[in-house]
Amino acid sequence: MNQPSSVREDPQSVSGVLTADSWTGQRIDFQFPIVAIVGENGSGKSTVLQAAAAVYRAPGNSIERYASDFFPDTPFEKVEGATVRFSYREGPRSSTRTVRKPSDRWRGNPERPERRIEYVDLSRIQPVGARVGYVKLLKAGVMEGEHTPFDAARLDRFSQIMGKRYAKAGISLTNIDSRRAIPVVEHGQARYSGFHQGAGEIAAAELLAADYPSYGLVLIDEVETSLHPRAQRRLIHDLARIAREKELQIILTTHSPYVLSELPPEGRIYLMEGAGGKTAVTGVSPEFAMTRMDEEQHPECDVYVEDIRAAAVVSELLVSVERDLLARVKIIPYGTASVGMALGMMASQQRFPRPSVVFLDGDQAKATGCHLLPGDDAPERVVFETLQQKDWPEISQRIGRSPAETIDALNRSMSLSDHHDWPKDAADRLIVGTEILWQALCAAWANHVANTSAKDQVAIPIRDALDAGNT
Repeated sequence: MNQPSSVREDPQSVSGVLTADSWTGQRIDFQFPIVAIVGENGSGKSTVLQAAAAVYRAPGNSIERYASDFFPDTPFEKVEGATVRFSYREGPRSSTRTVRKPSDRWRGNPERPERRIEYVDLSRIQPVGARVGYVKLLKAGVMEGEHTPFDAARLDRFSQIMGKRYAKAGISLTNIDSRRAIPVVEHGQARYSGFHQGAGEIAAAELLAADYPSYGLVLIDEVETSLHPRAQRRLIHDLARIAREKELQIILTTHSPYVLSELPPEGRIYLMEGAGGKTAVTGVSPEFAMTRMDEEQHPECDVYVEDIRAAAVVSELLVSVERDLLARVKIIPYGTASVGMALGMMASQQRFPRPSVVFLDGDQAKATGCHLLPGDDAPERVVFETLQQKDWPEISQRIGRSPAETIDALNRSMSLSDHHDWPKDAADRLIVGTEILWQALCAAWANHVANTSAKDQVAIPIRDALDAGNT
């Protein structure tokens, strides 16, 4: 919002509740300047962006958007009983308002707070030549009209994202059409327009051409469109810098693990569809999001664990008990303990579409719907410390190293203060992959250390879930 900083809206305090169709009062909090919303197609990602765009009034001559623009009545359906409730903070004051359509028309528009919004829908970007009305720009006699060049800072950002140096870039109009803009760039000795650019160049140029207002709200649909992984990472870094400099709130949708990996847990929200409706889960890991959207496997039960270390513990325990159990489940790392607790609550309410079991690390407190892994500590400590007491059985044979160097490397790694670093440090000393070593350690631990009680602690909840799913 364009106002003095002492009363400007805090971009990290925005939240909203959606009630319409498959949305039944879910709340989404935006706790970080850049938030990525991820989920399967049809999960409601774009709906969240559209709802956010509809709750502010446009200042001055900027484009005005209304809920009716995004949620219109059509010949096929009529929107009724819809409400978007949103909270925001101006300095020390918090306010809650709604835009709503109880029956025939939307209400609450005049009471909306004022804020600049930039909505960029990259999911709809087409090659320039395929856009409606652009073919006429290729006719004989059409000439380039007004050209708005990128300034030095914007040109440098464009070059950084694309990974090559551009001499010039900007947006041009023609002498016959003042509305249809075309990106034009100069690289090496060549100057070429969007008619001859790759889709990634077009997407990046049009994204950078957008006007990002100070204190504004920026909404980007499918931010990774046509960009290769490195360009996606560079773009998120660029957006982070702009968000910091202009104090923006940026909300984007994505299916990309590369985008998610550049954001902290509080900047990642997964929209889950279950038997009880939609749930917004904050703090998910990129691995969790990608696994949830990948249907290559067809498991009977989903098993949620904190990270890949815990996943190896569970998988090796299942192999040691009953190998067929492992083939019937999908083990999904979720990220942080807070996410695990949220998933446990969902499991207790039977809101997953198929049987699901949630494990927390052994050093966590008990939580509703969650089971604890064996041991009263983090998996690394449990596995390393108990195997050390047994002089590291089987490890050297499993990784193809001599017993002496294996034992020395493992013992030395435990001198590090952070137990999370132990597997990688030992693996580096042994010149073996970290996950290969960790899998070997977990297998040895399951075979030589874990007792029946420890194995049952993992196997029984999974068996129970599988049995419940077959009744």
